[in-house]
Amino acid sequence: MGTGADSSEITLTTDVSAHGVPLVGRAALLGAIENRLRSGGGVVLTGPSGIGKTAILDAVAQRGDRVLRLAATAAERFLPFAGMAELLAQIPEDVVERLPGPQRAAFDTMLVRRGDSRGRGGRAELARRLAWQSCLEALSEAQPVLLIIDDAQWLDGASADVIGYASRRLADRPIRAVIAQRSPESPAVRTRVTHLSPPPVQELTVPPLAEEDVTALLDAHGLNYWAAARLHADSGGNPYLALALAGAFAFDDPPAGNARPWRPWRLPEQVRAALVDRLDALPAAVRETLFTAALTTRPTAAQLRMAGRPDADRELRAAEAAGLISVDHGVVHFTPPAVATVLAEEAPADRRSATHRQLAATASDPVERIRHRALANDHPDAEIARSLVSAAETALQRGASGLVADLYLLAADRTGGDLLPERMEWLVAAAEAAASAGRRELCVRAAESVFTADASPAQRVRARIAVLDASGQSIGVMEEVLSAALADAGEDPALLAPLRLRLAWQRHHQGKTELAEREAKAAVRLARMVGDTWVESMAGAIVAQVTRASGRPEYLQVLAEALDVPTEPGRGMLHLTPRFLAVRFALFDDRLTEARAELLRMLPEAERSGLEELLDILRNLAEVAGRDGHTREALDYAARAARLFQENDLPLGPSWYTLAMAELAGGSPARALSYAERGMLSSEADADMIYLTRNLHVLGQAQLATGDNDAALATLRRLQRLEADRGYTDPSTLRWHGDLITALVNAGEAAAAAEVVTEAREAAQRLKRSRGVLAELDRAEALILVHQGEAAAGAALAAGAAKTFADLGQPIAQGNALLTLGRAERRRRRYAAARAAIESARDIFSRAHATPWTQRAQRALATLTVGAQRRAPEEETTGGEGLTSTEARIAALVRQGASNREIAAQLYLSVKTVEATLTRIYRKIGVRSRTQLASRLGPGEG
Repeated sequence: MGTGADSSEITLTTDVSAHGVPLVGRAALLGAIENRLRSGGGVVLTGPSGIGKTAILDAVAQRGDRVLRLAATAAERFLPFAGMAELLAQIPEDVVERLPGPQRAAFDTMLVRRGDSRGRGGRAELARRLAWQSCLEALSEAQPVLLIIDDAQWLDGASADVIGYASRRLADRPIRAVIAQRSPESPAVRTRVTHLSPPPVQELTVPPLAEEDVTALLDAHGLNYWAAARLHADSGGNPYLALALAGAFAFDDPPAGNARPWRPWRLPEQVRAALVDRLDALPAAVRETLFTAALTTRPTAAQLRMAGRPDADRELRAAEAAGLISVDHGVVHFTPPAVATVLAEEAPADRRSATHRQLAATASDPVERIRHRALANDHPDAEIARSLVSAAETALQRGASGLVADLYLLAADRTGGDLLPERMEWLVAAAEAAASAGRRELCVRAAESVFTADASPAQRVRARIAVLDASGQSIGVMEEVLSAALADAGEDPALLAPLRLRLAWQRHHQGKTELAEREAKAAVRLARMVGDTWVESMAGAIVAQVTRASGRPEYLQVLAEALDVPTEPGRGMLHLTPRFLAVRFALFDDRLTEARAELLRMLPEAERSGLEELLDILRNLAEVAGRDGHTREALDYAARAARLFQENDLPLGPSWYTLAMAELAGGSPARALSYAERGMLSSEADADMIYLTRNLHVLGQAQLATGDNDAALATLRRLQRLEADRGYTDPSTLRWHGDLITALVNAGEAAAAAEVVTEAREAAQRLKRSRGVLAELDRAEALILVHQGEAAAGAALAAGAAKTFADLGQPIAQGNALLTLGRAERRRRRYAAARAAIESARDIFSRAHATPWTQRAQRALATLTVGAQRRAPEEETTGGEGLTSTEARIAALVRQGASNREIAAQLYLSVKTVEATLTRIYRKIGVRSRTQLASRLGPGEG
C-alpha cells in the first residue's frame, strides 16, 4: 500500500449519520466498503436518490483518514473546476506553499484566485493535474487520504479530468476513494465516475432497507411498529421516502399509542419531487411505457405491447434495473407504489384520456374496457355509469373486491342528476367492497361521501360498518365509528344486530372474553327478532369459540346451533363463519385430514369472496401442513399469505405469525425468530390479543430453537399470564404448555414445570381433549422425570407419546417425542437405544423436509457420540456446575478452544446468543474469562 500511516485497525461505524439519525441496515455494505479500502483502491456506490448514499458516506468519513470531501451539484456541472475548487479549499496552506511555481499558479487558477480558471494550452492543463497529484502525495505522507465524492454524475468535466489523472497514478499510495453516483446513468458516465478513484475499483449497489431496518429508522421519530411496516411497503425500502411519507400518514389514535395509521390520499411534495427526479433520469421511451402501465389495473408486458409499446419488455427491464418496478409472475408492480400515482398525476389530462382510450380499444376484458372508457371521459354520463355498475357486478362474481370498489366509486363519480338515488347506493357498495379488499383509504373516501350526503339511516350504518371492517382493531376508530353508528341505528334491531356483532368481534380480539360473549348473545337475540340469519350464525360462532376456550363442555351444542342456522352463500367473511370455526375445532382436536379437506374445499370460495377470508384459509392450510409434515407446502402457503398481507392495508400480526410458524417447521429458526418478534410488535400495536398470544407462542418456540432459554421462558410465562387473564383454560387451542415446561426444565425449575403439567392434564382430561394434547403433556412430563433422575419412567412416557403422534399423522411432534426418548435413554447410559431413537427422529424430520428439526437431531447425535465415548453419566437438562444443556455444550467448546463464531456455527446459534450464554456461565461458575472457565471445568467437564 505504500508509505504513510496505516489505518487498518480503523473500522466503519453504523452509530450515526450526518443528521444524528441511526444508520440502520447497512452493516454488510459498510463491511464490504471497509474490506475494499483496507486493500487499497476505492468503491463506487450506486443507487437511486434517497436510498441513503450520503448517509453511508457520512459513516465512511468517520474512519480516521484525512478526508477530502466533495458534493457535486446539478447547477454547477457545467462550471469548469467547480468540484476542484471545493476540494482544494480543504488543502492546508503549508502543503500549497511547497508546490512548485507553475503548480501553485495552477492551484490558484482552479480556486479562481486569479487568472482564467480554464487555463491556456497543454502546460496549464498539465500543471493543474500535477498540482492536485502533488497535494495528495504530500497529504498521504502524514496519514492515509480518503477522497469522498457525492453525486459524482454531476461533477464538472474539468474537475473529473484532474481527479482522474491523479488517481490513475496514485494506486501505490495510501489514498482511497468512496464515490457515490445516482443510478441509472449512461455507461459513459459510469466509466468516467469509476476513473475518479485509484484502482482497483469495486462497484456496490446500495439496496433498499429491509422492513426491520425501516422500523428501526422510524423508531427514532416516534412512529410505532404498524406505521413502520406500512411505510416500508409504501417507500419500497427507500429511507428518504419513508421519512418523508411518515409525516403524511394519518392516525386513528395518537401516534405514541397503538395507533393504526393509514395511507394519505395526497403525496407529500418532497416525495413527489424525489420520484419525479428518479423518473426524469430514465429515457423517454421507458417513462412512456411506465406511464401506460400506471393506468392499467394489472399491467403485463403483453398488455403494454398491445397498447402501443412494442419494446415493452426491454423498457421494463430498464425500469426494473432502476429500482422503479418489479415483475412478479409477469405482472408489473411499482416500487414504491407511489411511482404509479406520480406518473398518472403528473401527466396532462388530455394525455391520460388518450392513453385510456387506447387501452379501452385494445383491452380484451370487457370489465377493463368499460373502466378505461370511463376514465377517458370525466363528464357525467348515465350510460357509462350503468355500464360501470354492470362491470362491478361481473368483477364481484370473479372475487375482485378491489376492482369492484373502484368501479362502483367511478360509477358514482360519473352519475348525473337523474341517478342521484342510485349514486348513494353505489357509494355504499363501493365502501363495502373496499373493506372486503382491505383498501381502507378507498373505503373511507366512499363512506365520507355517504356521510356528507342525504343518505338513509340504513345506508349510513352500512357505510360505518364498512369503515369498521376496514379498520381492523384500531381502538380509536372503532369506538368513534361504533358510537356514531349506534346513534344512526336508533332502536332499529335490524341495524343494531350487525353493530353488536362487530362489537363482539372487537371485544374478542381485545381479550375481553366476557364482554365478547355478552355482545355476541345480544347480536343473536336482535338477529332472531328480524330474521337476519347471517348475523345470528356469525354471532353464534363467537359464543361457541369463547365457550370452548373457557373450558365449558357445551361448546359443541352451541356450534351445532350456529351451523344449523340457514344462511345465503356468498355473504363474505367466510373466516368468521361457524363452518370455518368447525375447521378450527378439527385442528384443535388433531383431525388434520378432515381440516385439510374442508380448507381446500373452502379455498376457491375464499378466492372469490374477500381478501381476509383468503388469508385466513391460507394461514390455516399452512398450519395444517406444518403439523402433518408437509413443511414445503407450509412455507408456500405462508409466503402466499404474506404477500397478500403486505400488498394490502391489513394488520400484519397474522402474516408474521404464519411465516414464523412455517419457518419453524421447515425453514430457518433465525428467520422464525425475526418474524415472530415483528408479529408480536404488530399485534401489540393493533391491540389484537388473539394474534399477540399466537405470536408469543411461536416466539417462545423460536427462542428455544435458537438456544435462548432465558428469553423463551420469559416469553412463555407472559403468554401463560395473558391466557389466564382471558380465562382461557383449554390446553388444546394454543398448545404452549409443553414449550413452557421445556423451558422450565432447562432452567432447572422442575417443580414449576410439574405444576404446569398437572394443571394442563387435569383440564385436558376434564374437557375430554384429544390424544394429541395428552401425548404432548406426556412428552413434556418425560423431561421432568429425566431431570429428576427417573429416566426409565420418562422413557416410557416419551415412547408412548411418539406412538400416539405416529398414529395421528404428526411426524414433527413424533420426532420431537423421539428426541426426548433419546434424551432419557442417554441418561440411562443406554447409548444404543438413545442413538436408535434419535436416528429415527432424524429420518422422520428429513422425510418431512423439516430442516430445523433435522439439524436439531444431528446435534443430538453429535452430543451422544461424545457421551458414548466417555461412557460416563452426563447431564442433558443440566450439566456440571448447574449448567443447562446449551450452556454445558458451549462451555465444552470453549474448553476445546473454539471461538464464539465457531461455537455459533456449530450449534446453529447467533454470536450474540453465544456471548450472552457465556456471561451466564461465568456468573454461575464464578469465573471472569474463557481461560478461567477452561481451567475450572478441567479436561473432562462441560
